[in-house]
Amino acid sequence: MSEARVESSEPSPLSAVVIGEDGLGRPVWASTDSLLRDYYDTEWGMPIRDEQGLFERISLEGFQAGLSWATILRKRPAFREAFAQFDPEVVAAFTEDDVERLMLNERIIRNRAKIRATIRNAHATLALREEGGLVEFVWSFQPESTPAPRSLAEIPSSSPESIALSKALRKKGFSFVGPTTMFALMEAVGIIDTHLVDSHRRGTSGVWV
Repeated sequence: MSEARVESSEPSPLSAVVIGEDGLGRPVWASTDSLLRDYYDTEWGMPIRDEQGLFERISLEGFQAGLSWATILRKRPAFREAFAQFDPEVVAAFTEDDVERLMLNERIIRNRAKIRATIRNAHATLALREEGGLVEFVWSFQPESTPAPRSLAEIPSSSPESIALSKALRKKGFSFVGPTTMFALMEAVGIIDTHLVDSHRRGTSGVWV
């Protein structure tokens, strides 16, 4: 790696990564905002294989629809507090009084449809325990290969697997789980690896080598 490239803050025309002051390559979206950079460096793309963690990610991806992920990350502590750390058993017991309580919570996204969907998805998560559980169900849609993008333009917004996962989850009673949202979920929890080839995070999940 040349000294000029290490010091550059512009994306490489070949890889579209931005080389930070620490010499590490990241996509543009993870190279300016410190919150997004830390999330990218430590969380995004790492495997999540526990029910509560996966339910949280599905819930937050649903709330993110139409908004920026940075907005969701900044509100994540408040979301966790409001939704009992996304314990599906607790959320499944929420009532209309809880919906109204959440609609008055200015620290979260106050979208009634998304709040009710989260509660319904908690019920669906509990029901899946009879079939092996949410984690086994979602991870069963892992593809045989993963993309190897060199630029953000090469990363798709959906895949045959995300389309199939979306349809399967809807049949199980989930909502706000469209193909694009499920593709984002699969990226975030390590089911696929869409880190740019020249990113320092490429291949670090242990799922794809």
